[in-house]
Amino acid sequence: MVHVVLFSSLTSCNMASDPKQAKLDGDCRLGISEDPVLDRFLCWCKKAGIKLSSKVFMTKHGTVSDYGMLAKEDIEEGEEIFSIPRTALLSQETTAIHALLEKEKDSLKSQSGWVPLLLALMFEYNKTDSYWNPYLSMWPDFIVIDQPMFWTKEEREALLRGTGITEAVEKDLQNIEKEYNDIILPFIQTHSDLFDPEKHMLELYKSLVAFVMAYSFQEPIDDDDDDDDNDDDSTDKESTLPMMVPVADILNHVANHNANLEYEVDCLKMISIRKIHRGEEVFNTYGDLANWQLLHMYGFAEPYPSNRNDTVDVLMTTIYKAALQAANSDTERSILRDKWDLLCHLDIASNDGAFVFGCSGSLTEEELYTTLKVLCMSEEHFKEFKENKGWEEAEDSDEEVMAMSLSNEGIPKLSFPFKQLLWNTIVLSVQLYSSDIKEDMQLIQNMGKNVKLSRREQWALYVRYGQKVILSNLLQMTQPH
Repeated sequence: MVHVVLFSSLTSCNMASDPKQAKLDGDCRLGISEDPVLDRFLCWCKKAGIKLSSKVFMTKHGTVSDYGMLAKEDIEEGEEIFSIPRTALLSQETTAIHALLEKEKDSLKSQSGWVPLLLALMFEYNKTDSYWNPYLSMWPDFIVIDQPMFWTKEEREALLRGTGITEAVEKDLQNIEKEYNDIILPFIQTHSDLFDPEKHMLELYKSLVAFVMAYSFQEPIDDDDDDDDNDDDSTDKESTLPMMVPVADILNHVANHNANLEYEVDCLKMISIRKIHRGEEVFNTYGDLANWQLLHMYGFAEPYPSNRNDTVDVLMTTIYKAALQAANSDTERSILRDKWDLLCHLDIASNDGAFVFGCSGSLTEEELYTTLKVLCMSEEHFKEFKENKGWEEAEDSDEEVMAMSLSNEGIPKLSFPFKQLLWNTIVLSVQLYSSDIKEDMQLIQNMGKNVKLSRREQWALYVRYGQKVILSNLLQMTQPH
């Protein structure tokens, strides 16, 4: 999955204005510019072998947010916009402490898999004569990254309750602190000749995690290369490690993008996927992500209804709660508990999972269809299902049938028990938000008029409203008659 960020406020820094740094090594000289940080970075790009088309330029003016790339001439579909040699990618393989990270790799293993890259960034960012300094100087102190993990807990609760972001952020913060205390800090203390515990503190680590989350890229794996019979999957793991990709990470993102990053043996290339007109911004993408995912990982959301990939997560436990609330006796509740336990045992449902709904219906149709079927089963049918350990006739597990049944066209045609349970589930999900859809719709309609919102309030509103529209449509489709 490709990761790109929307925000990047490239301001002047002491390094760029230092006369000693103006020569920029070698024979690359800067011209007169109002943006010495960008000039210095572009000069570094040239020396690093990054080739930029003469039809584009980087700027803060005329872009959707801070730095971006604009076309100064028409770009035809299929044209190369820029290419980046793999030697210009910042990763654990290209950092000056690569040998140390390789030597200590066993002690740096973590759930995220990001520790080696984070240590590389931590080292290079604080090393004033680092080869990567002109690149990393583009983000002084990483203060421009505004994911919800940097919001106060009160802000997250007030603006994002019900969206799934608050829970995701709490997990992130817990994991970051644990990873720092258990892995990073001992490593720093052991290698005090390279790292300073007074500089390389938890707050810097948290900022670097946000930086990697928002700006890093991850090379996709070619499924054809997968070998199920090969127990040694180290090659695959290496190919999925995150890396920093200069220039590509400056491009802004929209769902309706006009360029894609292609991975080749010796380089990465940004290629136009449709005609880009003169004056138009060049947009990359990093996957079909919903607004809540964009805000959680990158600190922004697309204005409603621009994001055609928007989704809402309905907690799996909510459908279980809805079924329990509709039960009429202790016996029914006991049977439901058995049903839920079996669903969890079969990995069809889980206590921390979610069913995903998009603009066209369910995106987790197999899990949802099976859960609805089991929870709505008669006691006799469930006993048979349980005895067979979830195995049934092939037609009952037909993926096409499930997908059609849980599409926007199929949901209104579901059996009454399915529709009733789904409706009750959506009702409970809507109640999780701190505001209703009418309030948010009024804010959307009045933005720019008599309603002034901060950026955080705007992003949160786009997330909430997009999710509530999907839920509202589901309520209409499952409305009991």
